[in-house]
Amino acid sequence: MLARTVENVYWLARYLERAENTARLISVNTQLLLDLPSGFAPGWLPLIDIMGSRAAFDSRYERTEEHDVVRFLIADRDNPGSIVSSLDMARENARTLRDVLPADAWEELNRFFMQLSEELPAGLSRRTRFDFLKRSILMSQTLTGMLEGTMSRNDAHTFMMVGRNLERADMTSRIIDVRAAQLLVATNASELHPFDTIQWMSVLRSLSGYEMYRLGRRARVSRTDVLEFVLRDEQFPRACLFCLRQIELALHALLRSGSVRHALLSASRFLASAPLEGLGQPEVHELIDRVQLHITAVHESIACTYFPQQSRAEAGESPPERAQAQGALRTLPLFR
Repeated sequence: MLARTVENVYWLARYLERAENTARLISVNTQLLLDLPSGFAPGWLPLIDIMGSRAAFDSRYERTEEHDVVRFLIADRDNPGSIVSSLDMARENARTLRDVLPADAWEELNRFFMQLSEELPAGLSRRTRFDFLKRSILMSQTLTGMLEGTMSRNDAHTFMMVGRNLERADMTSRIIDVRAAQLLVATNASELHPFDTIQWMSVLRSLSGYEMYRLGRRARVSRTDVLEFVLRDEQFPRACLFCLRQIELALHALLRSGSVRHALLSASRFLASAPLEGLGQPEVHELIDRVQLHITAVHESIACTYFPQQSRAEAGESPPERAQAQGALRTLPLFR
């Protein structure tokens, strides 16, 4: 299969997963709005920083209020990380892949994009936003299930699995970082302590993982147990370590995967050995920074090994050593 084709499949999967998980990211705050008593409100600007889009946001918006942040993340077509932009780019990739994708999947994606574009005002309203995000997540899952149930297990499917799981690991880590960024606004930290459990529950629910957490852990919700579950549970499909191991399994079908396996091994070892007990918010934030650097290194290895050199140059990608030198720069791995 042509390198350009597998690259398009890889990015199709990433954009679809990015749209779904951006909706999940926003739902963390939206869920808090529903759960918290009056007098406490979540901050919204940390979501922009976590998505690595602060410069783009500041260049177009003078205010940092809820409505502006939500518009930027959901409906701003000039923001390549917004839900509508991610789906538009997914649709464009799918359009070039109509000879390798099931026709029903292309038609469903096209219908999904048109429907979501019409419903954007509902996503901007606080009253209807939660239902809009739930519908967006459900439609994304429907399309993912359709592709998984109808594609032949060839190279196209392999790269779709790789792209989906890499994006999922990255976005799961960002959803965790929403909590580490301290979303609640209060005069002192002691006022927030009674709501700590509510915030971690909102993280689990945004990943559709609350019931699976209770089933697997059989314990009350706590910071350490939630971090353990969403970072390295071996059965939960949105846990970061689970996603990395799914990529490793998919790579068995590919030649020349040595450098990618090396990057994956490094990422998996870091996640498996990272201490989680007693971490405060700054330590969680630093941990997630390092997780995302490992994920970026995996992506770089995939791109350098399998994608056309010209395409990578046009995308402005940097080699792995430059990515490491960038330290804690927080940008979504490479819009194409």
